[in-house]
Amino acid sequence: MRIIHLLTFITLLLFPLLSSAQGNLLITPMRVIFDGQKRIQELNLANTGQDTARYLISIIEIRMNSNGTFDKITEPDSGQLFASSFLRFFPKSVTLAPGEAQLVKVQLIKTGQLQAGEYRSHIYFRAVPDPKVQGEPIKLKDSSSISVSLTPVFGISIPVIIRTGPSDAQVNLTDISLRTPENAPAHLNMVVRRSGNHSVYGDINIDYVSEKGKIITVASVKGLAVYTPNVFRQFQLELDNKPGIDYHNGKLRISYIKPSKDAVPDPMAQTELQLH
Repeated sequence: MRIIHLLTFITLLLFPLLSSAQGNLLITPMRVIFDGQKRIQELNLANTGQDTARYLISIIEIRMNSNGTFDKITEPDSGQLFASSFLRFFPKSVTLAPGEAQLVKVQLIKTGQLQAGEYRSHIYFRAVPDPKVQGEPIKLKDSSSISVSLTPVFGISIPVIIRTGPSDAQVNLTDISLRTPENAPAHLNMVVRRSGNHSVYGDINIDYVSEKGKIITVASVKGLAVYTPNVFRQFQLELDNKPGIDYHNGKLRISYIKPSKDAVPDPMAQTELQLH
């Protein structure tokens, strides 16, 4: 009898929300940015599950692709700077009982060696599988068969960004097109273009404006990032089919808005698509 234990890794790279949960781990906030005098920031980890869980904490380097997916890398791309050499964090692992929370401190170091620009790495929280689950006896009817035991291993990574010097980052929304297939939701395709020395991060909001001027929000996405050195990101989203909307008349107003506490924040970029 041969038994193969296979660990299935489920990694969520770059969460667009200020807080989110994966594998019963809730992290707040979901982004760490050093861009001022502050040298230490705190992450709050909470176990939202019903079992005690242990997580190993490390730093990894990630490349963002033009479609928003990520690859783990060891060498920076041209124009990319890693933040890992300027960061210290503690503790290196946490064990949380159900409902328990703990702080992880992230410290900025070697600030005198920082040059103007943006540095980015990602803190990775990897769940340690329960040894009881991995060690459970496997019952086989045929002793000559091969058994595969799947143990999910959850991981979350969040970006840590160091910014020095003034920012000249700008955003443009281009290549806007709408697909309206029969018997299927409408889909909007677009490209978010970034220029300047820093990454951009914002919310996408799509409003339908009727020919009479009535405005209806038909889609929104929180936390869409374009990281350096990328200059664009392709994006597609499904639009709501609400009463009073005719995707062959009127127009769509597409806004890229920096998260803000203001009631009506100014968009970083905005464009319109005439429908016909």
